[in-house]
Amino acid sequence: MSTIRWEQDETGIVTLVLDDPDQSANTMNAAFKDSLSAVADRLEAERGAVRGVIVTSAKETFFAGGDLRELIRARPEDARRVFEVTMGIKNDLRRIETLGVPLVAALNGAALGGGYEIALACHHRIALDTPGARIGLPEVTLGLLPGSGGVTRTVRLFGIADALLKLLLQGTQYSPRRAADNGLVHEVVDTREELMSRARAFVDAHPESRQPWDVEGYRIPGGTPSHPKFAANLPAFPANLKKQTAGAPYPAPRNILAAAVEGSQVDFATAQTIEARYFTELACGPTSTNMIQAFFFDLQAVNSGANRPKDIAPRTVRKVAVLGAGMMGAGIAYSCALAGIEVVLKDVSAEAAARGKAYSEKLCDKAVARGRTTRAKADALLARITPAADPQAVAGCDAVIEAVFEDPGLKHKVFQEIQDLLAPDALLCSNTSTLPITRLAEGVSRPGDFIGLHFFSPVDKMPLVEIVRGARTGDSAVARAFDLVRQIRKTPIVVNDSRGFFTSRVFAQFIQEGIAMVGEGIEPASVEQAAAQAGYPAKVLSLVDEVTLTLLRTIRHQTALAAEEAGGSWPGHPADAVIDRMIDEFGRTGRSAGAGFYAYDEDGKRAGLWPGLREHFGTECAAIPFLDMQERMLFSEALETVRLLEENVLTSVADANIGSLMGIGFPAWTGGVLQYINGYQGGPGWEDRVGVPGFVARARELAAIYGERFTPPALLVEKAEKGERFGDG
Repeated sequence: MSTIRWEQDETGIVTLVLDDPDQSANTMNAAFKDSLSAVADRLEAERGAVRGVIVTSAKETFFAGGDLRELIRARPEDARRVFEVTMGIKNDLRRIETLGVPLVAALNGAALGGGYEIALACHHRIALDTPGARIGLPEVTLGLLPGSGGVTRTVRLFGIADALLKLLLQGTQYSPRRAADNGLVHEVVDTREELMSRARAFVDAHPESRQPWDVEGYRIPGGTPSHPKFAANLPAFPANLKKQTAGAPYPAPRNILAAAVEGSQVDFATAQTIEARYFTELACGPTSTNMIQAFFFDLQAVNSGANRPKDIAPRTVRKVAVLGAGMMGAGIAYSCALAGIEVVLKDVSAEAAARGKAYSEKLCDKAVARGRTTRAKADALLARITPAADPQAVAGCDAVIEAVFEDPGLKHKVFQEIQDLLAPDALLCSNTSTLPITRLAEGVSRPGDFIGLHFFSPVDKMPLVEIVRGARTGDSAVARAFDLVRQIRKTPIVVNDSRGFFTSRVFAQFIQEGIAMVGEGIEPASVEQAAAQAGYPAKVLSLVDEVTLTLLRTIRHQTALAAEEAGGSWPGHPADAVIDRMIDEFGRTGRSAGAGFYAYDEDGKRAGLWPGLREHFGTECAAIPFLDMQERMLFSEALETVRLLEENVLTSVADANIGSLMGIGFPAWTGGVLQYINGYQGGPGWEDRVGVPGFVARARELAAIYGERFTPPALLVEKAEKGERFGDG
């Protein structure tokens, strides 16, 4: 029992302490599996001397879940082994669950995935209300389903509908208090001592205990498909699921739905087997490999500071000046204040600054109304934001984040107005999506402390910040910017300077490819559907309308001019002619103007694609394979990312993957823009096209049909020839 300690008191209560000696967190690795089997054997052998069982942990978290290092290596040929391991854990938990003695989960920290599945196997669940503790089944966010009884037990505990909606399909993570409100745990306590005393009290009060579904006559709440009323509503589940995924290749929600519905109609043991089969299919498939790589390993590397300059002591920001109280500045001010930082929100007038603070007031009011914070906490947050027009208000700030209009002259002006009033070594940050940081640094007296912070809109919801290092930016500024982004609880990626940096350049390829297809006469609705079924969270032409065509043209002109000034040339893109016609000929610039690729009603809501697209760009003889439409968008972003690696704008594969997923909506099933290349699988008839070599072959095919922009860069070809993948270290 190397990962589970057996501690038995004089009254016969056994406390099973989860404590893997080789890891900082407990996981369902091979050692745990062996330990669980040994515990089940001993409990059965010593049943007469055991009065009750309490399961808790010696770690800061209760249990972290499955061993992702093992799961990410699973391939189709490993299916039998994965199935047998999964069934072994299920059977051992079931042996403990049916001993007939009270079984209590004392959750001293986070219980996610496998951790909550262990808790579900207990008859009573008590959670410690500790900061950061979360409870739930987030497996769907990694392309998996709960494989240790989570589907089977939640369906029997909550009913099919609530199990799917509250836990399984969204992967919602609950705080201990919200978990109690939603029935995930029975009690919440404030101290470790109370946690254990309440667990013992349950054992004392319930000398004989078993799960509700093991009581004769128990019925699943809400019914099963055998009930006519439930059966009549059953088709709504797959219909809603299809709507939720928009037809994108996400097998986990489908398998979860199938395991829940099928498992509800059979006995517990058979339901466990059904669940294990659906889990095995996912665990051995490519989507879970991609998503585990991105959302666990890559995200962990990014947030832990793999790309942060070493040997520089961490620093926290005490007081920040936010210059510009528009939507971006207001969102940045809110995020900083939420993290406990004092904020001076400065604009050209007191009225404009006050309007910026009003954005935070609305967010706070909404959070209070929904029970996500208290009025006192909301008022304290708002008290940390000081709107101001007087430059003197920023005196002493140890960081500044400029968020004014994308104009170099204006940005220089606002920095020159306040730079001498700040703390002597204040961090100087510019929020920009395209302007080169090296050029912007020419407007400050300390270019070594100047750095780009590219926030995404809306700031309060978007988790990513792109840190842009200019030619003269020092390591200390990069480290401090990284620390600031983590301080405001966002995910930082670090890139080198270039017009458009990483995210804007790659995102531009996606929307330009969608526009180009319209220009070729392809049915606009099909273009939108291709983006949706490729897994993009927003359809491409609707995104163009949000960005506005005028901005796209302005960026194009600026980029072309910069290329010419540097002695090069600008190749242009087939989308350019469409953008120009939409603006110049039809006066359609986007949603803000009430007319773009979509038509809009008086309230600014979309009223369908503009019929003039078919009239002016045609749809005759322009049909191309649907897969080509999807892959043109996906490949355009992936190929541009490889070029950015060649140019040293990107220096980290993890940053590329996480930046594409969290910043610009690259489809989550791919694992990110470079993991998509690593895990590429050809379409029907091209199943042998896999990985980097398969991606190169397909890119050459697209280039031959649709243009040189799909020609694979030298770095990509080199990787393919050497049999290498994109990775860090």
